Amino acid sequence: MTRAVVFDLDYTLAVPRRDRETILEEAVEAANAPALTRSEYLDAHRNNLTQESREPIFADLLERHESEADPAELAAAYRQTIAEAIEPLPGVERMLEELRTNYRVGLLTNGPVRAQRDKLATLGWERVFDAALVTGELEAGKPDRRAFEAITDELGVEPAEAVYVGDEVDADVAGATGAGMRAIQVLLADGPDPDPRAVAHVEQSVIANSLPNVLEDLEWT
Repeated sequence: MTRAVVFDLDYTLAVPRRDRETILEEAVEAANAPALTRSEYLDAHRNNLTQESREPIFADLLERHESEADPAELAAAYRQTIAEAIEPLPGVERMLEELRTNYRVGLLTNGPVRAQRDKLATLGWERVFDAALVTGELEAGKPDRRAFEAITDELGVEPAEAVYVGDEVDADVAGATGAGMRAIQVLLADGPDPDPRAVAHVEQSVIANSLPNVLEDLEWT
């Protein structure tokens, strides 16, 4: 029986109004830093999942580019541009409220503490979840099983009693299933393909309407 539903944040519940490449370009320009690619940023991000802020991410990137730009200034500029751009997917706030009548509802998101907590504050979601963890606060980030065990412990459930909902194949689907949870993959318009390890798949654009029915169906399978 499902007792808890745990969500990823970015591209699962909330999305930026502008693409991330553009947001990164705006932050780079504001901080007078050299051009950085989204791919470079993601590589550095994956190596810094348990940090307080994005400053170590940008410090790594600026060192590679032999730049004297200030990583703290660039981190602050990026955090500001993200905060100005992020918005919830249609209907998810109502969905989360309704799910809490039947389940413990949690959040587990990869990233630095300040960055992800700022997003929750911008969205007004500090009290939307029964428990919300950012991997910057933990010993390890997704897909490490310790991250998933931390959120199930916070929710007071066993991993087998929880479903994890997220869009990334490695961090979310593989990570959750490896930790003994069931995973529901959120499908984005531009991929990746549905992963067979997920027990169900929902389209990002209609997650608020589709997910409650998917969760109900899981109780009968």
